[in-house]
Amino acid sequence: MLTLRPTPDNPVPPGARLVPVETADGIPLRAATWRPTSRTVKGTVCLLQGRAEFIEKYYETIAELRARGFCVVAFDWRGQGDSGRQVRDAHKGHVRRFDDYRLDLAAVTEQILVPSMPEPHFGLAHSMGGTVALTGAAEGWLPFRRLVTVAPMLKIRMVRWPAAASVLARTLHRLGLGCCYTPFGKPTSIATMPFAGNRLSTDPSRYERNAQAARVVGAGAVGGPTIAWLASAFRAMRTLNRPATVRRIRLPCLIIAAGADPVCSTPAVERFAARLKTGHLIVLPGARHEILTECDALRADFWAAFDAFIPGQAAPAETAAEPTRAMA
Repeated sequence: MLTLRPTPDNPVPPGARLVPVETADGIPLRAATWRPTSRTVKGTVCLLQGRAEFIEKYYETIAELRARGFCVVAFDWRGQGDSGRQVRDAHKGHVRRFDDYRLDLAAVTEQILVPSMPEPHFGLAHSMGGTVALTGAAEGWLPFRRLVTVAPMLKIRMVRWPAAASVLARTLHRLGLGCCYTPFGKPTSIATMPFAGNRLSTDPSRYERNAQAARVVGAGAVGGPTIAWLASAFRAMRTLNRPATVRRIRLPCLIIAAGADPVCSTPAVERFAARLKTGHLIVLPGARHEILTECDALRADFWAAFDAFIPGQAAPAETAAEPTRAMA
């Protein structure tokens, strides 16, 4: 039975409608929708989570979007949250290939966004979700009018020697070890690690709130990724970083990067944005990887940028803009 879990500091936003979704290859997804709390409706924002995330982490963001006049669609990617798994151990962050995430978004689009949610439709993507969204923008299948992507995963900083790690991941995958954890991988969720020295946020209260949510979600807050996930992630990032791929993106994009991101490379994001013809880049100094759960001052900067970009002008008036870099 589908459910949304509250914790004392993180109640479920009222008015949630839980929707079961099934992908074309038979994977069940947990999805939920909300109507705005304002009198006006500006459209719908679809949340695209990062790796190892789940709907419960986004309650505060959902409330803020609703107050701005947006309907919200949130869902768990396959292999995390309460969505279906392709391995027996639910703690493993596993996907066979990143193309499978396209099937997830297609199912949500066809079964929720198009038939039920008011247009225009916008995307708000974090980390791995940004990789999926930007790939979709380059390939022409992303179902949004505009995209905001936060700390997109274009290069993983935690991997010391990415070229060697990519070769090793491909080799292990070909040897049939794709469903195994990466070396040193564990079932423990990164969200439950101690606050001191964490990579995700400088805000202790929000960090603890997410840790409590992860404990309640249990296996939904997955642990380390599998070999198959890592090999596919390297392949997706390598393709996305090709200049020819970036040049194909014509969707208006706002990229918000974390200035002190220890998870994903901010210089890689800056290089990507410099090639983007329809994009704007903002770097938030001092922010760690999860900008949406950062301190109030950094979140205020994020929302100021979001409000200036979304909903934007109507489609016929959209014009290509040169990338800009702002230091908030």
